[in-house]
Amino acid sequence: MEYVILIAALAGIVFGADFLVAGAVSIARKYRVSDFVIGAAIVGVGTSMPELVVSFIGALTGNADVAIGNVVGSNIFNVLGILGLTAIFFPAAVSKSNMKFELPVCIAVSVLLIILVFNFFTGNTPMISRADGLILLVCFGMFMWYSFYRDRKRNEDVAEEALSEEEKTPLWLAIVKVAGGLAVLITSCDLFVDNAVVIAKKFGVNDAFISLTLIACGTSLPELAASLAAALKKNTQLALGNVIGSNIFNITWILGLSAQVMPLNSSGITAMDYFVMVVAATVPMILGVKGRIGRFSGALMFLGFVAYNWYLLNNQMI
Repeated sequence: MEYVILIAALAGIVFGADFLVAGAVSIARKYRVSDFVIGAAIVGVGTSMPELVVSFIGALTGNADVAIGNVVGSNIFNVLGILGLTAIFFPAAVSKSNMKFELPVCIAVSVLLIILVFNFFTGNTPMISRADGLILLVCFGMFMWYSFYRDRKRNEDVAEEALSEEEKTPLWLAIVKVAGGLAVLITSCDLFVDNAVVIAKKFGVNDAFISLTLIACGTSLPELAASLAAALKKNTQLALGNVIGSNIFNITWILGLSAQVMPLNSSGITAMDYFVMVVAATVPMILGVKGRIGRFSGALMFLGFVAYNWYLLNNQMI
């Protein structure tokens, strides 16, 4: 029965992603917001809701490894797995704006997380305190504000153009598509993760491995579906924004909020996992230096994701 539910959940994820992206694009076009910003702000934040729920519950139950492992694993999967897989089929455009602002911010908050977790300035036990969480929340607020500020300034001098099909879509319908798509995505994702964990338990896989892989990848399925749906609509900037926005949101908003519930004592997530997360955040900036992430680069990224999971399976978790 678990396998039937998995298949149904996957279908729901694909269906929900298509509605979400269609609605988000309509809103972006109507208000002259760039595809990247709408991908980072609306789609990226929306598709990260499953990570928020899982990490929040992990914090409430005192399971910091689930709360942090979910975010670290999701960020690795988002870049190496999702962006890599998307680029294999649809080479992703990387703008100069991405190289100057969003990608460096993604790298910076990844490094900041390591500094906060390992308490480089105090030398205490690895953890994310409430004060650390507040720092992350402030970073999230600054990123969101500046993203929309830059986008508004960029569009001030853009001449009015003829309305596109997306702009002709009524605002209420676009909002319904976004909200409905998110609801279907999150519900389907929850079903997928629950049943994937049940199946994994039958094979004797332990909790630490499940949090960094199955739960992390499962809660990132909305990002995968949304990125592929955006790429199919020839909108790779929205796909890139979804991935980068989700990663920044995961670290700053999700861990920031979770740490307010209860300080997160990190023990099962190793320095290697954090290192891979930072490397993953750096990869798009290196591979996109010529303005695009091509199919070969995408294949390398995806192979890196496979290699990391092979490492977990053989050296850490079981």
